[in-house]
Amino acid sequence: MSKANIIINRGINSCNLFKETINYKHFLRLYDKYINPIADTFAWVLMPNHFHFLVRIKDDVVYKYSKAERTADSDILNEIKWDTINLNLSGATHADRFKIPIPHLHFSHLFNSYTKYFNNLYNRHGSLFERPFKRKLIEKEIYLKYLVLYIHNNAVHHGFCDHAVEYPWSSYLSCISFKTTKLQRDTVIEWFDDRENFKFMHNKKVEVEKIEKWLEI
Repeated sequence: MSKANIIINRGINSCNLFKETINYKHFLRLYDKYINPIADTFAWVLMPNHFHFLVRIKDDVVYKYSKAERTADSDILNEIKWDTINLNLSGATHADRFKIPIPHLHFSHLFNSYTKYFNNLYNRHGSLFERPFKRKLIEKEIYLKYLVLYIHNNAVHHGFCDHAVEYPWSSYLSCISFKTTKLQRDTVIEWFDDRENFKFMHNKKVEVEKIEKWLEI
């Protein structure tokens, strides 16, 4: 597997990003629109004033060709730009006319779109997220399992629940479920050998401070 990244961002001045259920759901819908086409997601958590995503940028994914100008304003992007294809699976050739996604712009579109939604909903103005967002390349696969544990136990660490299973806004519930998901669940479970060990490891204490020092957050 190519290298993964952990993506971290928080509200500016530690303000809340999510005030009610509809906010969490809307953010996840935007994530599905802007990030899922160009990245595999292994774990995530949305906390009231910050979030974490463990992702891997997909290889050989491109936009179908569009004459629309590239813009930072997500509202006027030509939707064909988000109709991505995988060159390895499509039978297309590099001679065809494509554009290569720029991952950090996808995250910028996500944050800009959510900020506009949030500001309109709560009659506020200005930035919502800290800039630039933080990302750390994970160069050793051995760290991935510990980052999954860290992400899923974030709500426990911050006192929102006693166990990850109790918190609705993380990928933990998708990992233990058998329902269809875009999460790379099978890969995550393989990191823990099986689903039972996945649950067992989530019952153990996570060295949060040590991981946060390594992440420099």
